[in-house]
Amino acid sequence: MLIEGPMNITISDPADGQGKVLVIVFTPEFQALSLEAQGAEFQAYMAMLAQHIISKDEVDERNRAGMAIIYQFTEELLPHIVSGDLALEERIVLQLRQESQAVALTDLLAN
Repeated sequence: MLIEGPMNITISDPADGQGKVLVIVFTPEFQALSLEAQGAEFQAYMAMLAQHIISKDEVDERNRAGMAIIYQFTEELLPHIVSGDLALEERIVLQLRQESQAVALTDLLAN
């Protein structure tokens, strides 16, 4: 499932072969927004994710689980986006060790 938003997320295998590695990069368009607009857009992105997670639309359970993981991550980032203390030009690398999480994200990001 393609989810358009302020971040581009890629997934790959870590060097040790356990789990998956997510690389998160904020889009240039998002980076160019004012601090206030970044906060508003990020919150709108989170609301869209939440809507897909709770809706009974055509999202399958694995995609729903992948979205929940992304939502959890964005929830942690939100205060730093709003305060402006996150360097948006830097990439964020997140390693997932739990195989079920890795599979859910792989399915979500592969579509």
